[in-house]
Amino acid sequence: MSQSVVKSAEADLPPQRRTASGGGLQGHPWLTLLTVAVGVMMVALDGTIVAIANPVIQADLKAAPSEIQWVTSGYLLALAVFLITAGKIGDRFGHKNTFLVGAVGFAATSAAIGFAGNIQTVIAFRVLQGLFGALLQPAALGLLRGAFPAEKLNMAIGIWGGVIGASTAAGPIVGGLLVEHVNWESVFFINIPVGLIALGLGLWILKDVRAEKAAKSFDVPGIVLLSVAMFALVFGIIKAPEWGWGDPATLLCLIGAVVLMTAFAFWQRVAREPLVPLSLFRSLPLSAGTLLMVLMAFSFFGAIFFVTFYLQNVHGMTPVEAGVHLLPMTGMMIVGSPIAGIAIGKLGPRIPIVTGMVITTVAMFGMSTLDAGSGNGAMALWFILMGLGISPVMVGATEVIVGNAPLELSGVAGGVQQAAMQVGGSLGTAVLGALMAAKVTDVLPGNWAKAGLPPVEGAEAAGLNQAAQLGIAPPAPAGTPQQAVDAMAGAVHDSFVSGMSLAFAVAAVVAFGAALLGLLTRRGATDAGPAVHI
Repeated sequence: MSQSVVKSAEADLPPQRRTASGGGLQGHPWLTLLTVAVGVMMVALDGTIVAIANPVIQADLKAAPSEIQWVTSGYLLALAVFLITAGKIGDRFGHKNTFLVGAVGFAATSAAIGFAGNIQTVIAFRVLQGLFGALLQPAALGLLRGAFPAEKLNMAIGIWGGVIGASTAAGPIVGGLLVEHVNWESVFFINIPVGLIALGLGLWILKDVRAEKAAKSFDVPGIVLLSVAMFALVFGIIKAPEWGWGDPATLLCLIGAVVLMTAFAFWQRVAREPLVPLSLFRSLPLSAGTLLMVLMAFSFFGAIFFVTFYLQNVHGMTPVEAGVHLLPMTGMMIVGSPIAGIAIGKLGPRIPIVTGMVITTVAMFGMSTLDAGSGNGAMALWFILMGLGISPVMVGATEVIVGNAPLELSGVAGGVQQAAMQVGGSLGTAVLGALMAAKVTDVLPGNWAKAGLPPVEGAEAAGLNQAAQLGIAPPAPAGTPQQAVDAMAGAVHDSFVSGMSLAFAVAAVVAFGAALLGLLTRRGATDAGPAVHI
C-alpha cells in the first residue's frame, strides 16, 4: 500500500486520533477495520457452524433437547452477563489488548470444545467461549469508533457487517462439509487458524486510541450488581420454558433481576466513576437504538433458531444442503450490509432501519406460511427478504448506539449494543420456544389420531412430544409398514411446523414494533465529545 494512501487516510482522522507512527501501517483505519473483522469473524462463523452442527452434536452425545439448547443458551448467557463489563475493560485498559485477549481465548476454548467428550463439557467451554467473545465484540466496535471520524463510521460498520455476513454465509457450508466428511468437533477447530490470524494482524496493525476522559478506576459494586442482575434475567428467561413462567423460581429470577437493576441504576447515580453513566441514555436515539436491538434480536434470532431443524429434520436435508438453502439469507446480508452503510451515510439511519424492519416483518409473516411440503422457491424468497431486511438494522442500530456515545464510553456503548442483542436473542429463543412447545403439545395428539395411528401414553408420549419439538420422527419398530412410517413422520412434521408458524407470526409482530421504534433513531451527531442530550 502506498505511503500517499496511508497519509490520506490519516488525514481523515481528527487531530486527537491521528497515529503517532506517521505514515506507518499501525493504526491505519481501513487496516484496523480488516483486523477487527477477522477477529469478530470467529464469532459469526462459530454461530452458524454450531447451528448446523447442533443436530449432530445432539445425536452423537445423546443430549436431551434442553441440553442441546444450553449449547447455545450457555454461550448467550455468558455474553449477556459480561459484555458491558468487557466494554469497560476495553475503555480502561485499551481496546487493542482486550481484543487480542478475546481472540486468543476464543480460539483456545474452541479447541477445548472440540476435545470434549460429553455434552456437559461442551456446555462448560461454550460458557467460557462466551466470556472471551464478550471481550472481542465491544473492543472491535471501540477500535472502529476510535479509528474513524463520525461521518465515515457508518461506512466502516457497514463493511464490517458485510464481512461478518460473509463468514455467516460460509459457516453453514463449511460446517456442513466438516460435519459430513470429518466430525462435529472439527467445526470448532476451524476457529484456531482464524484466531491466530487475528492475533498476528492485531499485534502488527492495531493501535490503542484512548480518550483523555476515560475512567481510571473500576466501579466494582456496579459490576457486581449488573452482572448478577443480567445473570438472573437471562437465566430466568432461559429456564422459564422448563420451569413455567408462573413458577416461583422463574418469578424469583425475573423479580430479582428488576430489583438488582433498580439498585444498579441508583448506584450509578452516586458512584464516582460509574460503570454505565446514566447520562448516556439521555440521548433519545441511543436509548431507542438499544431497545430496537433487543426487539430485532428477539424476532430474528428467536425465530431463526428453528430453521436448521426445519431444514434437516422436516425436509431431510444434510447439513451441507441446509447450509446451501440458507445462502439466500446470508448472501443478502453480505450484499446488504455495505449498501446499508452507504444508504445510512446519505440518508441517516432512520429510513434504512424502518424500511429494513418492515421488510423483516413481511419475511417473518411469509415464513409463518411454510409447511412440511413447502418448495425451495418459497423458502428462498423469504430468506432473501429476511437477509435484505436485517442488514440495515444491524448496521444502523449499531451506528446509532456507538455513534451517539462519547469516545471515552465507546467500549461501554459497544457492550450495551451487544448485550441488547444477546438479551433479545435469549428472550426470543425462550419465549418463542415456549410458544412453539405449547403449540406442538396441543396439536400433536390430534395430528397423531388423524393419521390413524394408535395412541401413545406415559413416557412414550413424553418422548414423542420432545422429539416432535425438534421435528424428529420417532424410529419405527422393525417390520412396520411404510405407510405407517410415513404417517408417523407426517404427524410429527405437521406438528413441528404448526409450532414454528406460530413462532414466526409472533416474531413478525415484534419486528413491526421495532419498525415503529426505528422512527426515533438518528445518526451520531458528535465525534469525540459528549453525546447529544434530548
